[in-house]
Amino acid sequence: MSIEPFHFKQFTIHQNKTAMKVGTDGVLLGAWVDLYQNPTSILDIGTGTGLIALQLAQRSFCETIDAVEIEPNAFEQAVGNFESSDWGDRLFCYHASLEEFANEIDDTYDLIVSNPPFFNNTYKKLEQNRALARHTESLNFPNLLQATAKLLSKTGNCAFIIPYQEEVNFLKLAVNNNLFPQKITRVKGNSHSNFKRTLLQLSFTQTQPRKDELIIEIERHIYTEAYKSLVEGFYLKI
Repeated sequence: MSIEPFHFKQFTIHQNKTAMKVGTDGVLLGAWVDLYQNPTSILDIGTGTGLIALQLAQRSFCETIDAVEIEPNAFEQAVGNFESSDWGDRLFCYHASLEEFANEIDDTYDLIVSNPPFFNNTYKKLEQNRALARHTESLNFPNLLQATAKLLSKTGNCAFIIPYQEEVNFLKLAVNNNLFPQKITRVKGNSHSNFKRTLLQLSFTQTQPRKDELIIEIERHIYTEAYKSLVEGFYLKI
């Protein structure tokens, strides 16, 4: 079965070479992260198809938007998506593990983003490349936060989307790396469902974080105004 490209308003994601397809989590993070500091350098860790990096290229004038991806097919797909976009001269993808990348790169970034793996117990149920992309053994939270702290500029920000049930643990690990929450948004599918995801933006500055909630749907395929306002710059049909 052929996999159709996913068309956004200003770019297209080809996703036929990788098991990781366009999903709500990535779009949410790319639309939600605060760019108030006008970053001059951005890093997307575990970029997959390149979705979040492309969203940030659309949203900013940042001249350096790097991405890192370990899975070969996803890396190839991201490179192609970058080159076919309007911002190919600003986007670059490294084929490496995060550990390799962090050890080789001396520069720091003003903004680091990641939609990290979180399927802790599903490795055997997933095809190998999907498992590699999503399984926490290849990019676990402690390693992710340690590398982020090393690669982030002193006044920079980092942002993640994680399962809601991992929020407390993730924030404890973040504080161990001197990363403190600036903004926290908890996400649920509808008003009757439990929280499913947490969006986090952190920095090296300890402060009282802004907290809010986001509900995606009123009912099936009927979206809330808050969700539409957040993602309408990307989706063709919202």
